[in-house]
Amino acid sequence: MAKEKVLLKNELFNKETVTVLSNAIKNVYEPLNEELFINDVIGEFHNLELMDRIHWITETLTKHLPDSYIDSVNILYESLNKINHEGMFAFSSYPDFVSLNGCNKENLELSLYMLGEFTKLFSAEFSIRFFINEFPETTYLKMVEWSKSDNVHQRRLASEGLRPKLPWAKGITFDIYKGIKPLDNLFYDKERYVTRSVANQLNDNSKIDPLLVLSTLSRWKVSGKQDIDEMKYIISHSLRTLVKKGHKETLEFLGFNCNPKIKVENLLIQNDHINIGESLSFSFYIEALKDEALVIDYVITYPKANNKTSKKVFKIKKVNMKKGMKIEIVKNHPFRVMTTKKLYDGEYEIDIQINGLEFSNAKFYITV
Repeated sequence: MAKEKVLLKNELFNKETVTVLSNAIKNVYEPLNEELFINDVIGEFHNLELMDRIHWITETLTKHLPDSYIDSVNILYESLNKINHEGMFAFSSYPDFVSLNGCNKENLELSLYMLGEFTKLFSAEFSIRFFINEFPETTYLKMVEWSKSDNVHQRRLASEGLRPKLPWAKGITFDIYKGIKPLDNLFYDKERYVTRSVANQLNDNSKIDPLLVLSTLSRWKVSGKQDIDEMKYIISHSLRTLVKKGHKETLEFLGFNCNPKIKVENLLIQNDHINIGESLSFSFYIEALKDEALVIDYVITYPKANNKTSKKVFKIKKVNMKKGMKIEIVKNHPFRVMTTKKLYDGEYEIDIQINGLEFSNAKFYITV
């Protein structure tokens, strides 16, 4: 018999993980009725999705801890010494508790300090955004301070919290140009955990102002502060969206010719009528008419409701070709039922995109 799949929300939030949280607090706050607290929390889990479970734990903590925010947040702070579970999702309620109860002028200094401490246990990237919106200058100065911290989690928070398009997170209205300052302290970090966040923020920024990102990367590159290979990683990861879009200045920055001298021939689709759950199999040839460095992608055009369409770019590979060289590309693209994208019956298109230019096109049909 096949093993039943465990949902992520049930794996991360369950009686066992809530009990670990409860035990840590009980160790420093004797009045906590653990049995009642645990039952209150898990009693609602069946109605809640993953992020809602975090907020529910926070609401339940608020009910079971003292009425005083200062007293309660200090209890959570003291419990840190009783915890050996860095990254356990149940403790995401700690920074969430701060944003729910302490995002006010009266407790601002204390709350920012606590977020800096709690982020060492579980990232405060979601919670800090409430403070960025309500107290932008004070919070910004704290994030600049964290960008110079000896603690890797605080340094990452200084970047991740300012991402303009952080998934699942509250939107922020902070000036992306001002937000480069903490990154200037972080791009030469020795931890990939931090530099990945820096690159993710630049990738977010690239959707707003591509030239800001290119000028920033140029400045960092010539500074020589970061290891050459790690700088290459930051550049590549920061520019991934612009490369997919075929952004001319980005491709030129990376050393790619935006008008490559190539031939793209014989785009062949093995079966132009496929059912959902099957794969589109296609192949084509590329011939270089001169030495060229190529970024090879393909673009799927999807039908949507009301006669609209949407496009998505998929990577194939990068290749350096000598004049006269000819290669064949063979690819399978699966079309599965997805919760993140609805597929419709009808006509689809595939385009071959190389160095941002579309070279060949074909149609195919899907039955859902």
